[in-house]
Amino acid sequence: MPVPPVKPKPALPDRIGRDCRVLFVGINPGLRSAALGHHFAGHGNRFWKLLNASGLVDTPLGPDDDVRLPELGLGLTNVAARPTRGSGDLGSSDFAAGRAVLLRKVRRFGPQVVVFVGITAFRAYFEERGAVVCGARPERIGRARVFVLPNPSGRNAHYDFDRMLEAWRALADSLRSAEDSARRAAGPSD
Repeated sequence: MPVPPVKPKPALPDRIGRDCRVLFVGINPGLRSAALGHHFAGHGNRFWKLLNASGLVDTPLGPDDDVRLPELGLGLTNVAARPTRGSGDLGSSDFAAGRAVLLRKVRRFGPQVVVFVGITAFRAYFEERGAVVCGARPERIGRARVFVLPNPSGRNAHYDFDRMLEAWRALADSLRSAEDSARRAAGPSD
């Protein structure tokens, strides 16, 4: 009797729950993150500092807390699943496969906003070659709005921490504004 093939375990599991409001999408896992099993775990990565400082979460979190994000309505995934030393090690087949998988995840979990953590991640998904500005975008993935943040990697020389924090706070403000609009549209609660 033939043995069924073993489905490979993802190098870094997604952190997405059924009540995902905001889905953060990186380009791909770094080697350290994959080895530790936690997103954005690189020594110089500022994802968690920015998440905390922007007011997107109420309690300080770090890479080991990525498993807690779904209970906060937040999710984490990547455009490409293969861990590499840097995104330049990825090929077009990594991105083509990743685009299809990400679309299925967005359809399945229905986040209100898909946040690309880095312009490179946005470009990889939308196959965009022109200039990309961080912030709210006109594109949509299914019904989800799209937002682009600067890549929090310590290798990102285009943005210092304060400039990155401005973009993260703009995301927090955008989310609060959308929630306020939804509450007003729902009418008074008794």
